[in-house]
Amino acid sequence: MKYWELVADKLSKAGWSLGWVLSRGFQRANDLDCCAHRRDGKRFVVRADEKLTAFLELESVIRACGELL
Repeated sequence: MKYWELVADKLSKAGWSLGWVLSRGFQRANDLDCCAHRRDGKRFVVRADEKLTAFLELESVIRACGELL
């Protein structure tokens, strides 16, 4: 199992739905947009160069906001 999958599994077990899309930017070759959201309307979106970085950033921001125990 890849490390980003472990992070995604942890977020999913905490009630977050996850999604990501690879987008081709005008100035940059490829960006990964990663989103975590819950039914109560809370949502976080990050942009990164790779999947692991995106998921670690999501985990970090969700934890910093007190939404991940």
